[in-house]
Amino acid sequence: MKIGYIRVSTEEQNTARQEVLPHDLGVDELFIDKASGKNTDRPELNRMMEYIRHGDTVIVESISRFARNTRDLLDLVERLTEQEVEFVSRKEAIDTTTPTGKSMLTVFAAVTELERECILQRQCEGITIAKEQGKYTGCKPLPLPDNFERVVARWRTGEITATEAMRQTGLKPNTFYRRCAKSKQTANN
Repeated sequence: MKIGYIRVSTEEQNTARQEVLPHDLGVDELFIDKASGKNTDRPELNRMMEYIRHGDTVIVESISRFARNTRDLLDLVERLTEQEVEFVSRKEAIDTTTPTGKSMLTVFAAVTELERECILQRQCEGITIAKEQGKYTGCKPLPLPDNFERVVARWRTGEITATEAMRQTGLKPNTFYRRCAKSKQTANN
C-alpha cells in the first residue's frame, strides 16, 4: 500500500502543492499535518506510524516535510525499516530500498538540517540589525484585562494568591509578573 504524508507548518498554509504528488503516484492513504516539524510529536504522523504495515511504502514530497533534523529523520526511517516499510522522498529521489538510497538519505538529512540552521541564524542576525536600527520592537503587548489593576492590588495586599490573580486576569506567569513589574514602575514615576 502507498501511504502519503504531507506537512505544512501552520493552519494558514496551503497543502495543494504537496497534494499533487500523492495524487499522481496513486497513493492509497494520505496523512496531512498542519504543525511545526520541530519534533516528531505530530498527530497525523503518529497516526500514520500506527497505520503502516509490512510491505507499505511511505511517500513524501521532500525530507524537510517529514523531519527537520537528521536525528529525527533517521529515527523515523529506522522505525519504518523495522516494520519493513519503504521510504521514498520524491524531491531528493531517495528510495530506502536501495543501499545508495539509504546513504543518500543520511547526506540529504544533514544538508536539510544545515539549511534550517542557516535560516535561523540569518533570521537572528536580521532581527539584531533591525533592533540596532530601531526598526524592530518585538511583538506589541496585548491590552491588559479591565480587571488587571484591581486584581493586582488584591494580590499585593495578600488577599489572593498569585495563582488566583493569574486565573482571574487570564495571564500566564511570565506575562503576569512582567506586567505587574511594569505597572509598579509606572506608578512610581
